[in-house]
Amino acid sequence: MRSPRVAAPSVRTVEVSDPRDLLAHLPADDPVAWVREGEGMVGWGRFARVDLGTGPQRFVRAQTALADVAARLGSDGEVGLPGSGLVAFASFTFDERSPGSVLVVPRVVLGRRQGRAWLTTVGDADVPPELALRALPAPGRVRYARGGADEVRWVEAVDEAVREIKDGQLDKVVLARDVRVWSQEPLDTRVLARRLAERFSSCFTFVCDGLVGATPELLLRLEAGRIESIVLAGSAPRGADAASDQRLGQALLASSKDRQEHELAVASVRDVLAGRCVQLSVDHTPRLLRLANVAHLASTAHGTLTDDRHVLDLVAALHPTAAVCGTPRAAALERIRALEGMDRGRYSGPVGWFDADGDGEWGIALRCAQVHGSRARLFAGAGIVDGSLPEAELEETRLKLRAMQSALDGR
Repeated sequence: MRSPRVAAPSVRTVEVSDPRDLLAHLPADDPVAWVREGEGMVGWGRFARVDLGTGPQRFVRAQTALADVAARLGSDGEVGLPGSGLVAFASFTFDERSPGSVLVVPRVVLGRRQGRAWLTTVGDADVPPELALRALPAPGRVRYARGGADEVRWVEAVDEAVREIKDGQLDKVVLARDVRVWSQEPLDTRVLARRLAERFSSCFTFVCDGLVGATPELLLRLEAGRIESIVLAGSAPRGADAASDQRLGQALLASSKDRQEHELAVASVRDVLAGRCVQLSVDHTPRLLRLANVAHLASTAHGTLTDDRHVLDLVAALHPTAAVCGTPRAAALERIRALEGMDRGRYSGPVGWFDADGDGEWGIALRCAQVHGSRARLFAGAGIVDGSLPEAELEETRLKLRAMQSALDGR
């Protein structure tokens, strides 16, 4: 009796020579990316794209979607590095009431980590024999327009939030605003990602379904039961020279307003992770994280999980943190809905990747733009606490917006 024929594996991972510049290999066909300091993954083509809907179950739907793909496909090849094998990229809206959360399983993924590189293909993906560098087009001249809330109305919203905080209705709320952009030529997310990665190499540069950005904030990394999170809250501009930069950094570290904002953000992460870890180590004294245009107060948390959990279970519990929402969470979210005057979409929502084993790496979608053809929305926000000055918070958003504006303008 003949043995039944076993279908050839549909997911294949092989080790390849070092591609060096991952972002340079992205074609225009549905690109996705998650890259930091030259390491990470880029992908293209869509084996599957799933609209995750609204509500708290969207994180469970994402897990189910990749599990369904994995169940239909065999696999072959093992590199043994995080991200090798079948992976999904996903991006969630900030507000669970908002549609737009999406999951993408690329047909091809090129990864690079720890001096090694791999190529994963899903299904009948067509991979060119040589992964040649591609010349990317430069975007045309862009124009800016007012977004969902003009600056005067946004300052008034901040002023209202400060009054409510003083009245004891909440401790902190994060208010965001947007700027709309249009161009005569289509905006290429690959170009924007490349420019962001060059200027903000220590950030996580991401592309997912038209959302492109560079976030300094690691919401959660899970690898074999070990977790890491980097919390950012409290900001200041960079100085024009070394002396002024040092003064501004020391002033940020000494700022009671920024330290309060930061401590609330750290607590919102610590409170979620503490009960899920055998041990959890949290930096209670923040350090300075300096980026090209801004400095942040930063704290890192490390821990080991008590049991086997999916990374998206933890992401769902953490989101939204006080760094992008406020505290108490429910009260802050209600005030955001009332005061911002816009739908954030996927700005300040979780963005990242996960694999079939439930490990993955997730950031918060900051310093980003949602691109649709020749149009885009840019976003920035500021944490409002007792002592916040509305005009200073507006200037903080202007400073943060410059990250995406520089990518668009090529400066």
